[in-house]
Amino acid sequence: MSEVGSENEVAPSGDIARLTEHLFRRESGKLISVLTGLFGSERLQLAEDVVQEALIRALKTWPYYGVPQNPAAWLTQTAKNLALDIVRREKVFRGKQPALIATLEQWPSESEGQVAAFESEIADDRLRLMFTCCHPAIPQDAQIALALRTLCGFGVGEIAKAFLTSEAAIEKRLVRARQRIRELRIPFEIPAGEALAERLDSVLHTLYLLFNEGYKASEGESLVKEALCEESVRLAALLAAHPAGNHPRTHALLALFLFNAARLSARTDDDGNILRLKEQDRSRWDRNMIAKALSHLQQSAAGDLTAYHLQAGIAACHALAPDYNATDWNRILSLYDQLQQVEPSPIVALNRAVAVAELHGAEAGLSALKQLEKDGSLADYHLLHAVRGEFELRAGKFVAAAKSLRRALELSSLNSERAFLEKLMKQAEIQSQGSKQSGA
Repeated sequence: MSEVGSENEVAPSGDIARLTEHLFRRESGKLISVLTGLFGSERLQLAEDVVQEALIRALKTWPYYGVPQNPAAWLTQTAKNLALDIVRREKVFRGKQPALIATLEQWPSESEGQVAAFESEIADDRLRLMFTCCHPAIPQDAQIALALRTLCGFGVGEIAKAFLTSEAAIEKRLVRARQRIRELRIPFEIPAGEALAERLDSVLHTLYLLFNEGYKASEGESLVKEALCEESVRLAALLAAHPAGNHPRTHALLALFLFNAARLSARTDDDGNILRLKEQDRSRWDRNMIAKALSHLQQSAAGDLTAYHLQAGIAACHALAPDYNATDWNRILSLYDQLQQVEPSPIVALNRAVAVAELHGAEAGLSALKQLEKDGSLADYHLLHAVRGEFELRAGKFVAAAKSLRRALELSSLNSERAFLEKLMKQAEIQSQGSKQSGA
């Protein structure tokens, strides 16, 4: 197998693992899309296996021989070689073998011009794979799981976190989705007319989940996975620029992404510790990205009001406020009230309670939480306990605050978030001890 990049750099194994994870996010969707276009959608699993094998070879090879100068090109070349081997070996490709080999041979080397041309060619392939994964014959939960897995490089564990279910359940959904594509020979195409409308919402929801996982990771060392946010912005922009996806709700979702992505660099300090909105340095927010978000929000105004419009409006209130004290909480609370009508959920109610507390005080926020806690759906959701603990801390209920924050800490699996919660909990415990000593 030929390798791309003659000068390799030896790196620690931990760095290599992080690099390959980053490349998996960025490159796997591209490669799987192109291979699916070549092999046919009924052989989606084969395309996934080729890309997975290329990544495994990187993990096995790079710790010993060093990281290539162009790791992405190395992966592309390796996937190309593996695909060529399969095309030459498998009987099912005999009739198409010359055409497939000719196409594969045109894949780029490490030349920047070739890579740029390749990027242009695969744009439609990625959109085709998006809509293939979100075909109405596939159950919706399986649609989104498959798209997150194939297009976005999500691991099964991460998808399980996003759906609040088990890894075994996600594996079953993935198997079921691939079977439906194979059995029904679902075409690898961008649909038109009514077929487009019914699949677009699933595509948008998939991108929404992708961005959320990047903006606030479900587990691991870091709060933010910038590569996931960048990928979801890129895919949403690709969709919005295409006639098939150029709809108001697509622009609303892209605006939401851009408003939030503009704040990414200010969400943690140099040590990776969480910074709340009131603590962030707003001079670090990306004003060009905010301007793009406003443009897409304006384009979204031509359509019906959706949850994406309302969430983008909330994000705009934060992005446009010159400082925390100038935040338009009245507007934000009004938008949350509308969001509860359009798409009611306990998570929306939790965020609404935060707006209530900002406007009317911590006790009002606690009252809003009591209404939410009645159904018990967020009993094991760490942010419910974290928000309650912070409200209690602000209300001077230090013992209760320490208890709530301790419970939030028990339920959280994100290291940076745990460090933040532990800091708040210790603050509540110190305040509690001080109150006891003063006889309060």
